[in-house]
Amino acid sequence: MDRHQQTFLEEARDLLAELEQALLAIERDPQSAELIGRIFRVMHTVKGSSGMFGFTDIQRFTHELENAFDLIRQGQMVVTPPLISLTLISRDHIANLLDCAEVERPPDAGILQGGERILERLRTLLPAAAATAKDVTPASGPAPEAVPPLPASVFRIRFVPPRNILLTGTDPQHLLEELKAMGECVIVLHPEQRPPEQERDPDLCYDRWDILLSGATEEHAIRDVFIFVEDESEIRIEALGPAARIDHALWQKLVEALHSAEDVPHAALKAIVESSVVAGREVAPAAVRPADGPHADRVAHSIKVPSERLDKLVDLVGELVIVQARLTQKAATSRDPALQAIAEEVESLIWELRDSAMSIRMLPIGTMFGKFRRLVRDLSAELHKEIELETEGEETELDKTVIERLSDPIVHMIRNSIDHGVEAPDDRVRAGKPRTGTIRLSARHVGASVHIGVGDDGRGLDTDAIRKKAIQQGLIAAGSSPTERELFALIFRAGFSTAKTVSNVSGRGVGMDVVRRNIEELGGQIEVSSSIGNGTTITLKLPLTLAIVEGLLVSVAGDFYVVPLAVVKECVELTEETRRRSTGGDIIGVRGEIIPYVRLREFYGRTGSTPPIEYVVITEINEMAVGLAVDAVLGQHQIVVKPLGTVYRNVRDISGATILGDGTVALITDVSAILAHVQGEASKKT
Repeated sequence: MDRHQQTFLEEARDLLAELEQALLAIERDPQSAELIGRIFRVMHTVKGSSGMFGFTDIQRFTHELENAFDLIRQGQMVVTPPLISLTLISRDHIANLLDCAEVERPPDAGILQGGERILERLRTLLPAAAATAKDVTPASGPAPEAVPPLPASVFRIRFVPPRNILLTGTDPQHLLEELKAMGECVIVLHPEQRPPEQERDPDLCYDRWDILLSGATEEHAIRDVFIFVEDESEIRIEALGPAARIDHALWQKLVEALHSAEDVPHAALKAIVESSVVAGREVAPAAVRPADGPHADRVAHSIKVPSERLDKLVDLVGELVIVQARLTQKAATSRDPALQAIAEEVESLIWELRDSAMSIRMLPIGTMFGKFRRLVRDLSAELHKEIELETEGEETELDKTVIERLSDPIVHMIRNSIDHGVEAPDDRVRAGKPRTGTIRLSARHVGASVHIGVGDDGRGLDTDAIRKKAIQQGLIAAGSSPTERELFALIFRAGFSTAKTVSNVSGRGVGMDVVRRNIEELGGQIEVSSSIGNGTTITLKLPLTLAIVEGLLVSVAGDFYVVPLAVVKECVELTEETRRRSTGGDIIGVRGEIIPYVRLREFYGRTGSTPPIEYVVITEINEMAVGLAVDAVLGQHQIVVKPLGTVYRNVRDISGATILGDGTVALITDVSAILAHVQGEASKKT
């Protein structure tokens, strides 16, 4: 597969995502001409581009979908819920065909038969939808107005392809044919740049074209024709006026002007339009753009880069950070002012480079929020509930690696909210609530982390039911009085569920356990707030990035460990006297609060004598505190996270490693695993 086909596959997936968003939006506003045009343009682009690059299965299938929405554009039928549902299924089928194209194998019989069944349903649906639009008035009100077709306009298009366009597998004639299908079209060839025939390379293109196009279209639809060649080509599109006000004589004048010279200035064409009179009135140009305007020379202000290259860049920056730390340490011990000055300058440049590399990997979280609309729509329909999804803070940026690993936890939480949280419509009405429930997704920056909230306005968590279930499973003692926070934490235990019945959606007590594990692996925390009758909100607190993080460097028995700074609250001394007073075990009092601590020396099986004064690093995850007793606290460091090799994959309570400035390896503690260990030991004692 050549790079142009690869580009098509990437662009097509973006277009399918846009199609899904537009279909979900038009469900709320079925008469929106803007959304109808947007859906049609996506289908038209996918159809034309797939045919250009040889993906005929996609082209044939999308063609019939495009025809349906063309009827809607012409006002011959209206958008209906069955049509939207079928188009969403069709979108999924196109995605399956793209998957087959990506691995370079033809779709199997099952996929092709599925596509035919979809088209059969579409063919039976279209006449019924058209009849509904013309003859039937819905019970809820008057028949929706037909969507007016786009007004016809005249465009002047300059197309100058790159010399090597034929070598890339693209034939300019195919692009011109696609323009012809959009309306009345006159194409003027300018062969003036061709060299003498004996010097001409048959594999190169020396031509350029001026095109006059009159039809019911828009500029962005014309640009879609050139979507895969626009970066290398010169493409200029200028609106000359509405077609209804340009007669045959004016059309001929414009064509003659284009034939008369290789490059007719826009001002000259504008003058022809302005000087023409039709039916006794002056023809006023519409949306005329000067030749020296912002779109005269289209310069690419952004480029697409494979994510693997970005990952490699971040890895190299991480290595630079390690080397810079070594340089800084060497300069500090050399007492050479010149070397120290160089080290400081290098440090400043590398920090700036690091910030730039990190920002490149940042993506708006809205790229992930969009796909949950489909999940809410389909799942609420399956459970016969009426639920809307509201989003906030979609522009909040997060490392793409974190976003990729965040999808599954949010899916689990949304499924739980729809199944257990939001009530059935009739139950909501009886409770004095709106018939339609709401699920809210929000994101915001808080310091060096991002807080993502998943909330609903449903029935809320029943603490009495949670307590009874926990007692049945032996998680808490019958006479104990756990706090609300401790009860809410139980919903993340494996196998714990208060659901009375098990459905296809949830109820087995495994989903929220996956949520907790995934969030903790990301170095994040979970916070739950709930109120009976008012709903539940789960907040995920996540680091901005996983590549380079702040850590607290400590030492234990001559070895070095790093505690992620995001979970560190403070450090306190642990003296012999303090240890003697703690007769009840490894606990320490900090400002009136009793906090258990773990001796990392014993926890990791290190030998040797304990120093007279130890330090306890107080950490907190999900509002649960635990201390880590260490020999010494060496200070705060920015660390480059390195994964453990396969040999050490099962090492207990270590999440990774880093390399210090002197080349020493430091292990990164998995505080959440240590906290789980402490909780497990405590439950055994009770």
